[in-house]
Amino acid sequence: MIGNMSGIGLEYFADDGRFPNSVHPVIVYRQAISSADATPEAMEALFDGNGWPSQWRAGVYDYHHYHSTAHECLGIARGSATLQLGGPAGRSFRLEAGDVVVLPAGTAHRREDADADFLVVGAYPSGQRWDILRGDPADRPEADQRIARLPLPVTDPVGGQGGPVLEKWA
Repeated sequence: MIGNMSGIGLEYFADDGRFPNSVHPVIVYRQAISSADATPEAMEALFDGNGWPSQWRAGVYDYHHYHSTAHECLGIARGSATLQLGGPAGRSFRLEAGDVVVLPAGTAHRREDADADFLVVGAYPSGQRWDILRGDPADRPEADQRIARLPLPVTDPVGGQGGPVLEKWA
């Protein structure tokens, strides 16, 4: 199944002084694509078709980081992993093939562990290019200003013209 909207979770992470996180929730889609149908190509087709061009296939860095110039969508195309969201005081989430996580700009994330075959497709709203910040105090307040100026997405990477990105981030 492609574009599943039934298994949606919203997670909030406040600014911890090191990582800005966001007033907007992280959106976790469980089985946005069924695990049997999850492939890199299926994730790319889903994101590209909903206005979030896919930009890479890889894993997730094992250190806390965030993006100040783009919102990020991570589609688990193969395997499973535990990601920690929200920085060192955040929470851990076990994600499996077919799951999708949408991170508003500023949200800290890192990989805690992963299967050997773990593969993610990364996508961003049209026109947004990601940077990588590791929570260095010198990055702020400039990073905060970039995040505040960043436009909200006009589509949801899973739901297209509908979905929680449009509803919850408005």
